[in-house]
Amino acid sequence: MERTEIPNIIEVFRKTSGWNRVPPEKALRSDIAGMEMFSPALVGISSAEDPAFLLLKREGVVGPQFLLPREWLPGARSVVSFFLPFTARVREANAESGLEPAQEWLHGRIEGQEFIDRLSRALVERLREEGGDAVSPSVDERFASCTVRNTVFLDGNGTPFPVTFTSNWSERHVAFICGLGTFGLSRGLITSRGVAGRFGSVITTLPMTPDNVVPEDLYGNCTLCGECAAKCPAGAISLEKGKNHVLCAEYLDLMKEKHSPRYGCGKCQVGIPCESAVPEKHGG
Repeated sequence: MERTEIPNIIEVFRKTSGWNRVPPEKALRSDIAGMEMFSPALVGISSAEDPAFLLLKREGVVGPQFLLPREWLPGARSVVSFFLPFTARVREANAESGLEPAQEWLHGRIEGQEFIDRLSRALVERLREEGGDAVSPSVDERFASCTVRNTVFLDGNGTPFPVTFTSNWSERHVAFICGLGTFGLSRGLITSRGVAGRFGSVITTLPMTPDNVVPEDLYGNCTLCGECAAKCPAGAISLEKGKNHVLCAEYLDLMKEKHSPRYGCGKCQVGIPCESAVPEKHGG
């Protein structure tokens, strides 16, 4: 399969599957029924053997629980990462809703993730139809994540160790290796279409020409303007210390209590220079 086919497959699914629109029976308001959640995707591809993946096993990066592409899929050749930006309607609604997440954003977070899960499975099936094998870690039964403190993972040798706010496959870090962007102060990934959106990925045994250039500067697209910190209702982001995952998680828990079964926030992704583009840097 040619690398150029992947964006076309994603775009056809986005436009024609029906899953990129809020189902009327789930809509929190009648005017949200049928709303599109995501704009066209960005796609990046890396070699499954890119040595940068090994760095993700380091403590303080993702951690030793991170599984390499060939640990997910023996014989893996390529990793496909994609970023789906939220539509302007979703972004603008959240920017204008005060401290509470907009209902449009809540749909983008929950029904939007359901769409990404379906898209990931559809990509896996298509790659298998092309004669390869494929897996999407985030929808695989082996995927594990934790958003609380003192969760126990097993490393590659089966040794248990405690972790906090991590997983065995990080979509943001994988997208970074696939060349889709660099990190920001809020720890989101700033792509050419900004930070407001969601990521997904697929690993395949099919060979594809990598088009990634792993950035040397982890924060190359971030101007450190501090506007994401100013927007954070939990006070979880600062120029001095970056992001406090505990404060962020505690605020998300409050939002889940109020908006269950949905939850979300996303205030650090909207109404800021990197919302939908790489911000312009001034000075030397």
